[in-house]
Amino acid sequence: MRRRVIATPRSEWVDPAVAFQALCRGDLPAFWLDSGVSATTGWSYLGVASRTVTASIEGGSLTEWPSGARRDGTVLDFLREELGPGIEADDTAGTGPFRLGWVGWLGYELHAQAMGTGIRRPSRYPDAALMFVDRALAFDHATRTVSLVALGEDWTGDLAAWRGATEAALSPPFVRDFRRNGMGQSAQDRAQTARWAYADSDYLAKIAACQRAIAAGDAYQLCLTTEVRLDAHPDPVDTYLRLRELSPSHHGGFVRIGGVSLLSSSPEQFLSVSAPEPGSRSRIVESKPIKGTRRRGTTPEEDAALRAELLSSDKERAENLMIVDLMRNDIGRISEVGSVTVPGLLAVETYAQVHQLVSTVRGVLAAGLDPVDAVAACFPAGSMTGAPKHSAVLTLDGLEERPRGIYSGAFGYFGLDGRIDLAMVIRSIVLDADGATVGTGGGITALSVPEEELEEVRIKAAALLRVLGAAEDGSPRSK
Repeated sequence: MRRRVIATPRSEWVDPAVAFQALCRGDLPAFWLDSGVSATTGWSYLGVASRTVTASIEGGSLTEWPSGARRDGTVLDFLREELGPGIEADDTAGTGPFRLGWVGWLGYELHAQAMGTGIRRPSRYPDAALMFVDRALAFDHATRTVSLVALGEDWTGDLAAWRGATEAALSPPFVRDFRRNGMGQSAQDRAQTARWAYADSDYLAKIAACQRAIAAGDAYQLCLTTEVRLDAHPDPVDTYLRLRELSPSHHGGFVRIGGVSLLSSSPEQFLSVSAPEPGSRSRIVESKPIKGTRRRGTTPEEDAALRAELLSSDKERAENLMIVDLMRNDIGRISEVGSVTVPGLLAVETYAQVHQLVSTVRGVLAAGLDPVDAVAACFPAGSMTGAPKHSAVLTLDGLEERPRGIYSGAFGYFGLDGRIDLAMVIRSIVLDADGATVGTGGGITALSVPEEELEEVRIKAAALLRVLGAAEDGSPRSK
């Protein structure tokens, strides 16, 4: 039986940050797929949920909450089952591309199932965590309109009550109080000490080990990562508001499930799968890998010079092209023969802290395959492993000697109509009862200069550590 999605517009625009404050505080599972502080195009979505699922690779199982019911299986098989019935496509006006469904994250260690690498280093976080979104607010930034969207037949009963409560929460008194109190305060009252996974000398030694592996022919490129931990317990909502102000991005997001909050200012789309084109059953699969980074300059002249340096760097261009080739291979495995193209190559995108090289790889999903098959074929993203992927994953596991957890995975939505949009878990903060964690890293090639790679790691982490109130001496100089 197919399901229906209904939508009703609000009479006036409300800033997503206002709605987020009003609706997503507390402990319930909540999400915000965020197009950014200054978005004038695209869509944002937010809301809360009551049903969640977490996955354990080590246990080969899924647990549904709040019931606590456990079942054997993988999260990808679970998603195939859940998305099977589809929705009524003619009842989705005003919803944008996300027609409700599942929102959450896939942790990096899911490569054990997606790639068959086996269980190596269990994560302390759920290997995947998803919430079922059957009602949400949809924000169309181009038209500045907001719609309430729900799964159901009409606006009666429970859905009418939800619509009324949502409108009441977004009433003018709350909006005025929110604007007066500000868009999120400092995350911590006292400076926090950043504890890096590796000292400088250790990280430099791991870079050298990567280059030896490359020279031996084990890989062409390796994405070496590290981790920073802080004994910080800020409010997740306030912290995300501060993060999006300091590090705005077009693929940002907030996901809170089971006491774990993922706050991301990710600039990188891991994978999207479109709806079928009119008159066709074909879906477009697309990835936008990022490889190649330069910091922003302190003057317009320095900034322009750094941008030009990035674009002309043989090392950075080679690094990006290696990942493009890898993603062409991954997408090619699930695409119609001859359909894989690279419509964008080595474009520079500029963010608050960095310039980065971005390419676009695209294919047409082959007949007989479903959208989740595309995720299974491409996970984890080549930009976070290196090439060739299987060898890179195993090599890095041996060098890093720790699980990456949620970092290096992906987050976003799996829509009821089969659309998928997943961003990379980079430029992200993870908060739980044990504190705050920030992952960071960079691609290592034969041409890498180790000291420059270490500096890149610091640059990528700097804004996130500022959000958490890290002490100024937050570089990885000691354990």
